[in-house]
Amino acid sequence: HRQAEMVTRKDCVLEYTGEQLDEADGDLIMALIAFAQPYALGTPVPLNRKELLRKIKPGVIGSTQYTWLYRSMKRLREGTLFLEARKPDGSTRYTVGKMESFNVLKDLDYEGEMYTYILDPRWVVLFGNQEYSLIDWDKRMQIPRGLDMAKTLQRLLATSSDPVQRYGLDGLKAQMDYTGRMRDFRDALSKAVTEMERLEIIAKGCIEDSTKGKPQLVLWLVPTVA
Repeated sequence: HRQAEMVTRKDCVLEYTGEQLDEADGDLIMALIAFAQPYALGTPVPLNRKELLRKIKPGVIGSTQYTWLYRSMKRLREGTLFLEARKPDGSTRYTVGKMESFNVLKDLDYEGEMYTYILDPRWVVLFGNQEYSLIDWDKRMQIPRGLDMAKTLQRLLATSSDPVQRYGLDGLKAQMDYTGRMRDFRDALSKAVTEMERLEIIAKGCIEDSTKGKPQLVLWLVPTVA
């Protein structure tokens, strides 16, 4: 991608330059943020690569996983984001990356078994108004390979507290950058929903027509215990 405008919420503009990222890269980003929490923002974070992989790659760890981690860390270091969010009245809430670059990783070093990285301090701007989602990490790690769409839906689901959430299939297909046929996309969605039901990430999910006759995905959250 080169300054490509990504599919996102209506109240912000997100551009990205760099290699295509996937849900495995998303797992890595969230893990790096979690490992950096004990450290002051903007300071180097030392991290053993095996410890990191155990967080995001359940199972046997070998050369394949180490190679993936090395390449993914480089992708995150090279990727650049440009983000502008607006208030409902159209005024700017905050701006990141319009005049300077914003990277997931501001700095990255690797030697022996250790990575040392620095998160871009602008993350504090993004989280300043608690504009983040809470993800059930244990359930996320139970989603098997080949069902990354369930992970994508889990992240999407966490952006709203609405007990019932509806998403048009055309918009979801564009957001997930799914280039196959719509009927194949529907089949993949159904498998992802079944997995989310199994893990009790949702109580129920189905594809149905909206009041305007457009196909949509409807997800019901698991009721919270008061």
